[in-house]
Amino acid sequence: GLAVLATPMLSLIMPVSSAISLALPMLMIADAFALWFYWKTWDMHYIRLLVPSAVLGIIVGTALLASLDNLTLKHVLGIFTLIFVVYKIADRWLRSLDYHPRRWHGYVAGVASGLGSALANTGGPPFTAYMLLQNISPTIFVGTTTLFFAIVNAIKLPWLVIAGLMDLSRLLNDAWALPLIPVGVYAGGWIVRRINKTAFDWLMLVVLVIAAAALLI
Repeated sequence: GLAVLATPMLSLIMPVSSAISLALPMLMIADAFALWFYWKTWDMHYIRLLVPSAVLGIIVGTALLASLDNLTLKHVLGIFTLIFVVYKIADRWLRSLDYHPRRWHGYVAGVASGLGSALANTGGPPFTAYMLLQNISPTIFVGTTTLFFAIVNAIKLPWLVIAGLMDLSRLLNDAWALPLIPVGVYAGGWIVRRINKTAFDWLMLVVLVIAAAALLI
């Protein structure tokens, strides 16, 4: 869950577009570890349903990322961060809804996830909210989420390159941080097995609200 903090924190010390392009390779490396861990636990029905519409959201989001000024992007990132907070608070309510699935719901969730991911690396809430409403096991839920965002992050990379937003020199300067990613994956797993989930969620939400307020103000 702490990965969602990466872009807001980086955006406090660098332009939002630079923060997103810097965080993306790190997310992709983390995706590789996650795919190995959850290999073939996903449901391809949801991948085929949501990924094509997510591509549309990625294209629109990348175009906005390349054209909007940094102050506007900070405000957008702050809003997306607050949306994530609202989602985390409402997830129990989502699970209890008497929901009747419609195919177009998946299209909307895909576009919104692609847009949020491209603009702010926070495409999780619409996708996860949609998946919470499906009648699937927790293992399939996590596996499908892992594969979906691994694909989304891989699709984002060439579009960021085309838009001229990937700063190779910055990536090379910060390459020393890449070996810390598997350490973070291991530490995350160790913490998850030991920490009280409710306490962790509320701690994360408080930090996210502080980061969102800093971006908006």
